Amino acid sequence: MNDAVDVNKVEVGKEADHHPYKRPRDAATLMLVDRSGPVPKVLVGKRHDKVVFMPGKFVFPGGSVDKTDNRVPVAAPMPAALEANLLKGSPKTLPSRARSLAIAAIREACEETGLCLGRKSEGKQKTLTGPWQAFSDAGLLPDPSGLFLIARAITPPGRIKRFDTRFFTADASSIAHRVEGVVHADAELVELVWVELGSPHLADAHAMTKNVLNQLQKRLALGPLHHDAPLPFFHWYDGKMQMDMIPA
Repeated sequence: MNDAVDVNKVEVGKEADHHPYKRPRDAATLMLVDRSGPVPKVLVGKRHDKVVFMPGKFVFPGGSVDKTDNRVPVAAPMPAALEANLLKGSPKTLPSRARSLAIAAIREACEETGLCLGRKSEGKQKTLTGPWQAFSDAGLLPDPSGLFLIARAITPPGRIKRFDTRFFTADASSIAHRVEGVVHADAELVELVWVELGSPHLADAHAMTKNVLNQLQKRLALGPLHHDAPLPFFHWYDGKMQMDMIPA
């Protein structure tokens, strides 16, 4: 890794840091982007006030990798260049885990927002159950072919929950199915909003959300997304939060 950025240029949260050490859990987040207007919009959801992690904050849908994510059939394979990006950095990521991360991002987005990224499968439709039931109901299989990796971030030690999160993005046109009633007053996300980058909705976002949004905005400003871009990696080192740029 190289090009370390001073901590003063990276947003650092003010969360309590006295909790016992926990090993970070692999997690995935999906940033859906609508580029149909003059200013790109991103989809954020407001978390319930009573959840333990980031209560009341506007966040991107996401969560921990499930042990079954790697076994879910897909409509199209994950691009080789995306897999290569997921394998970069430390701790190392196995190829099977890379696939799980991409699939987890799609699953979590559908579970939390009702927006499902999928495609009609060729041949006989495979029946999916559990968290994937919405895909089966719509005759779809999850489709990771349109995902791009924007950043990786590991929660600092001492936090109540720790994640090794990969932040993916996909265009809103990838949404193939919508499940109604997923977002409501008693759900994990109580509100969904498409907001322009720089919107007041994002002013109170979590520090790492702002960091990743900044990276997304830089990538979008360059035009169509490509897999051959340096990968920002936010992590705690020598008592500081810093950002390394993993070379393309």
